[in-house]
Amino acid sequence: MKIRNLENIKAISGGICSVEGVDASGTRYGKYGVSIISNLDSNASAVFTSNKIKAAPIEYTEKIIKNGKLSLIIANSGNANCFTGKEGMDDCLKMVDFASQKLNIPPNLIATASTGVIGRKMPMDILLNLEEKSIKNLNHSSKSSTAFAKGIMTTDTVSKEFAVEVTLTNNQKVKIGGVTKGTGMIAPNMGTMLSFLVTDAKLSAEEINKSLKIAVDNSFNMIVVDGDESTNDIAILMANGKSNCNLVDNGKIDSNFQKGLNYLCQELAQMMVRDGEGASKFLEVTVKGAKSENDARNASKSVISSSLFKSAVFGGDPNWGRIAAAIGYSGVSMKQDKISISIKSKDLFTDLVKDGIPLAFDGSENLTIAEKIMENNEIEVIADLNIGEFEATSWGCDLTYDYVKINAEYTT
Repeated sequence: MKIRNLENIKAISGGICSVEGVDASGTRYGKYGVSIISNLDSNASAVFTSNKIKAAPIEYTEKIIKNGKLSLIIANSGNANCFTGKEGMDDCLKMVDFASQKLNIPPNLIATASTGVIGRKMPMDILLNLEEKSIKNLNHSSKSSTAFAKGIMTTDTVSKEFAVEVTLTNNQKVKIGGVTKGTGMIAPNMGTMLSFLVTDAKLSAEEINKSLKIAVDNSFNMIVVDGDESTNDIAILMANGKSNCNLVDNGKIDSNFQKGLNYLCQELAQMMVRDGEGASKFLEVTVKGAKSENDARNASKSVISSSLFKSAVFGGDPNWGRIAAAIGYSGVSMKQDKISISIKSKDLFTDLVKDGIPLAFDGSENLTIAEKIMENNEIEVIADLNIGEFEATSWGCDLTYDYVKINAEYTT
């Protein structure tokens, strides 16, 4: 569900370093980078790609995070360390051991993540040199958060970080900071996405896991650039308890905290699709009036994933038939004579279909307005199935010539 009511949520500066106790750094050399977060003695949990082919750092971190504790995260860009066999896992462990010795942190408290080209050997001489520099540069500052964000960029054109202060239901305040990367290979089950979240709230690993999954389902799992799912997706949430604010009452996580985390993740998710490979237009698709939450989510993601619709948006073509078709093949409960479809951008709005009756046809005022809307770089689609009370929102971008060019030349 899109967060519309921002009461008790305030955007703040500083990224992950807005949270007390968090140090960060990032160093680059050409296309390679190594970034580090230090957040000592934190409770932590993570969600991972559902791709059956998983990178070495994913396999490693899945194992060590089962203890619910983390103190350090090492993330590298330029090489996915995926499909690299035993040597890839050995390289992953080398990066962990290097940091462990330098910072005197047990290896089982160090998580890793990678992003880049699949199936290439890790350039360990370069990466270990970058890791050493990042260890020396660990610091608690806004610049350090931004350096971390820049260190994990691949085809990203901008770094992506955000932070909020949340007023809890008991009027105490906690902070949440996040950094993410990803512009392509973005699909509804997360994407080529590395996302690292930190908070000063007090939460157990089990509570973190529950809260993180809710936030991811309503943000990173609702974005699409190209429909491809990565081998390296990871989202980690670390809670160091520095605020001394306990968020759980009678087994329930504070509702304002959950809303704040959802909002933070939605902002980061939108940053990714706005920076989608070759993207020129940002899309938001809301499906309401569905019979179930799953139906609303599936219909919304079906539209945002449609290559035909995304191509039409790039060309400025208000071809609402592609929206209707995508909802139709999504498998959700619907009735053709009840569906309504509209689009909006800035101060323009028009109905394309109302209760199953097309309104945007040749010569109509609705079509003229729709064509003007499609010229804008931010477009919102609203589809009402009119058979229930559930709704969901997804985010994406258009499909452009540049997307094909970027990915046609990715390894060459």
